[in-house]
Amino acid sequence: MLKKMLTPPRLTAFEWVLWLTSVTVTTTLYFFFPADGPLSLIAALVGFTCLIFIAKGAILGQILCVIFATLYGIISWRVGYYGEMLTYACMSAPVAAMAIVSWLRHPYKDTNEVAVRELRRREIPYLLLLALLVTVIFHFILRLLGCANLTVSTISVATSFFAASLAFLRCPWFSLGYIANDIVLIILWSMMLPHDRAALPMVSCFSLFLLHDLYGFISWQRMERRQHKSE
Repeated sequence: MLKKMLTPPRLTAFEWVLWLTSVTVTTTLYFFFPADGPLSLIAALVGFTCLIFIAKGAILGQILCVIFATLYGIISWRVGYYGEMLTYACMSAPVAAMAIVSWLRHPYKDTNEVAVRELRRREIPYLLLLALLVTVIFHFILRLLGCANLTVSTISVATSFFAASLAFLRCPWFSLGYIANDIVLIILWSMMLPHDRAALPMVSCFSLFLLHDLYGFISWQRMERRQHKSE
């Protein structure tokens, strides 16, 4: 069963087009506006693959999510976005690692697809309270560190927490958290553009992530209906 769960999912023609377009656009921009080393390009390519697999409900997506969160944390640390560094290295990566275990324990029948579950009403207050607590703690830590663009970085913490937590719970709404986080990160990296044009590939990267997450939300809605219909 473990071998089946770790099998890469079969992509549709649309998914191949989405992935190849994202890779082509990002690689082209990177060569015109190179950042500090190839790390940002590698992180983007890992991220696109991660999101395509997660949209399919594949465990490999969460494994790649841990790798992306680590790479992105390093990139953020280099430019002084300590909020992003702490969020992804200390929250997103560990929660994605926990999601790997959760998804492995809940496969959908005899497939490499995770079983979708609905968010229970009694879980919502705890999720909101924990999100508030995490956001407040991170805000004060970031202020002490002199984090650049503190307000936007704090909002990023909140959206990242909701996305990662809902993904761990296997709830289709996690994509909305990632969509919100993509919008925040597009704003965050755009704020750097007047000072460093090398930030353009990151703006493009998260704009493409937004498309991937929109597709992921649609895909999980379809997956949920299909799984419930077959029960």
